[in-house]
Amino acid sequence: MDIGMTRNDYEQFAKYAPALLRGDHYFLQTAYSDSNYGFSYMKLLDRHTYIEEKGNVNDARKGVFIDIFPFDQIPDDPALRRSQMTDFKLLDSWIILKAGYSLIETPLRHFKADPTPAKLANLNDLKQQREQVMRQYEQEHFTNLKNLASQYAYDREILTTKESTDLIQVPFEASIQVKIPANYDAILTRMYGDYMTLPPEHQQTEKHISRLIMDNQVFQQ
Repeated sequence: MDIGMTRNDYEQFAKYAPALLRGDHYFLQTAYSDSNYGFSYMKLLDRHTYIEEKGNVNDARKGVFIDIFPFDQIPDDPALRRSQMTDFKLLDSWIILKAGYSLIETPLRHFKADPTPAKLANLNDLKQQREQVMRQYEQEHFTNLKNLASQYAYDREILTTKESTDLIQVPFEASIQVKIPANYDAILTRMYGDYMTLPPEHQQTEKHISRLIMDNQVFQQ
């Protein structure tokens, strides 16, 4: 499960959550709270767990997590959209590379020197540049929002501002009430197609996690 927030709500959450989580076993992992973390979105980590992800080897803090994505305003002009996305992808790729992410674990990776303060400062500067690209239209009055970090085709994870504010309340896990877009069916169909039909049984597998340690037990694929 992922969570998406408008940029304003996202920034408010990033501002207040760390203090509210203090003393708890959760950690809000951002590009700034964990210098080794390279992604442009937050993760809420359970610090009492440990995971290893497939094709994602790095020195960032690990644990069972929920991704929290910001939805930023995007322009109506297709040329401006392409320019923003190109700038974002270039910076994002450069950050992932400089943060030491790799596809496989190798013994040599553990012998590399820790990054110097100058390298960390440079990496942090790149992260700030990336965020500026993501937020460059936040003072405008465009009608669409997008998760720029989405792995899907560009148009699939775009919301109208009306879809982001027209909400309904529904039960979640039979214990709490949460707000979701009233137009959830159209949004999910846009992203996944027929999301109500399960994939074939042989495709119902874990795609991201290769190893999990939880409650002193090891689960491994």
